[in-house]
Parts: sequence; C-alpha cells; structure tokens
Amino acid sequence: MSKQAKKPIEIPKNVEIKFEGVELVHVKGPKGILLVKMTPGVLLSVEGAEAFVSAGPTLKKLPFLGLDRSRVINAIEGVVKGYEKKLELIGVGYRAAVKGHLLDLSVGFSHPCQLDIPKGVQVQIEKNNIVIINGLDKQVVGQFAASVRAVKPPEPYKGKGIRYSGEVVRRKAGKTAK
Repeated sequence: MSKQAKKPIEIPKNVEIKFEGVELVHVKGPKGILLVKMTPGVLLSVEGAEAFVSAGPTLKKLPFLGLDRSRVINAIEGVVKGYEKKLELIGVGYRAAVKGHLLDLSVGFSHPCQLDIPKGVQVQIEKNNIVIINGLDKQVVGQFAASVRAVKPPEPYKGKGIRYSGEVVRRKAGKTAK
C-alpha cells in the first residue's frame, strides 16, 4: 500500500460525505455537490471527521488507492473553495467574449474560434484578454483551460498566444542578418 493511501483524509465540518452503493461517493459542501466514482475494489470508510481509503478483496492493483484518495481530497476542496484557472491572451487584437454557453476567441485566425463551456464551469472575461475559469471539479476546470490554451499555444519567437497566468515562455532568438 502506498504511503499516501495510509494517511487519513480530513473532512471539514461543513462537508458531508454519503455513499451510493459501493463505487459512488457524494461530497456535499457549501458550494455544491460532487460525485466521485471510486475504482472497483477501493473502499472508503468515514470515522468521525476523517475518512480512510482501503483495499477491498477484489482490488488487484494497489496504486488505485492513492489515486482515489486524491480524487476524494480534490472533491472536498472543490466543494469548499472551488478551483480557478486564469488564461492570458497575448497578441495584437486578441480578445475573448462569452456568448451564452460559448466562449468566443479571436486570436488572429481568419475566423473566430468558439468553444462550448462545460456544465458546472463559469467563465469570466477581464479587460477582453484575461479569461478566468471557475468550477467545482478540478479535472473539468483543468481540461477546459487546457482546451482553451490549445486553440493558440504561445509561440517561442514573439510570445503571442494563449498562456496560463504566470506561465513563463522561453523565447528563441530569431534569424540574424550577416
């Protein structure tokens, strides 16, 4: 068993954990409810203000214990605080706008790029070039932020593109004349 899986999961006072069957865990907190699907054979037991992950008789690979433990911890943190990713659009004329359930990006292509905003994710725009993505589920927020960044990743010569806030892009030297 991994060292991380042996550690207890601390449950805050305002978080409630319920089980639906063996594999589904409901985590309810002040910001909402998240469902965590456990790997078959991984058991979660709640004792007071702590939860423990253990291996059932059918589990064949123990690394899933640490994985499921971190998924439960991420769900607890999501319903208490939520997750946020900031993206910056760097380039002349680059801008973003939210139109209904679509994120409209103008990033130097001949056509605007539109991305569907997933359910449970809120998108805010600051100054037309900063995109803030909020949500409860860490995986959904991170995946949507990655798909927005993949529309126009930062290029190494001029640094134009979409990047995470605080991301450092290594710049390359351009061609030099003789």
